[in-house]
Amino acid sequence: MDKIRTVVADDEPLARRGIRQLLAEHGDITVVGEARTGRETVKALQELKPDLLFLDVQMPELDGFDVVREVGTKHMPAVIFVTAYDEFAVRAFDAQALDYLVKPLEIARFAQALERMRERLRSVQALDVSRKLAALLAAQEKERVKQRIVVPTSNGELVIDVDEIDWIEADDYYAAIHARAGRHLIRESLTSLEQRLDRKQFLRTHRSSIVNVDRVCELQKQAGETFLLLRSGIRIPVSRRRRPRVTRLLEG
Repeated sequence: MDKIRTVVADDEPLARRGIRQLLAEHGDITVVGEARTGRETVKALQELKPDLLFLDVQMPELDGFDVVREVGTKHMPAVIFVTAYDEFAVRAFDAQALDYLVKPLEIARFAQALERMRERLRSVQALDVSRKLAALLAAQEKERVKQRIVVPTSNGELVIDVDEIDWIEADDYYAAIHARAGRHLIRESLTSLEQRLDRKQFLRTHRSSIVNVDRVCELQKQAGETFLLLRSGIRIPVSRRRRPRVTRLLEG
């Protein structure tokens, strides 16, 4: 069998390097490309057409699920998902018998995932990948309206009902959820959160903010700019591109 051509997609340089180092022990695999964002991953898949993809679930621009949607399940290679622990992701991957790795990566678990992948590539099960990916996307679509968000903490996990959220802001590769008079960091993109939340209740007002409509008390227009005033007194800017939809929903 020819070498398994592989692409590593993760926004963290150390994570990509770690996967490369682990793959160096496996002579039948060659890394043909890397990607730092969802958009770069889509481009790499279309241009390189690898046999295997290590795909980080949470990346800038497009998350792992968005990458699968963009490329199309029928055109995806074998996939080993990588997650810093996402409750939904782990349950969904288990349900669809898709391979995944939880950060920090363990050598034994890494080798096990590779061996499963090799067996699938050698067998007719490889033909089953698109069906499993399609089922995963269907499950994720249902999950996006889930009524709770789990935030990892130093002491365990904080469960936040979405009705408690005032607004959410981008913070580098994280999202900061403002709820319960506090600010809670979760390693997930705003795009991913936007897809999980009910779009009738949560508005993407800007590339860096999502607002709970129920917390808005005033729509302000000043010097050609538009802002949402929340009950807490926070003013959230509304981008020019998103202004028509925000205004329509609030006034309609």
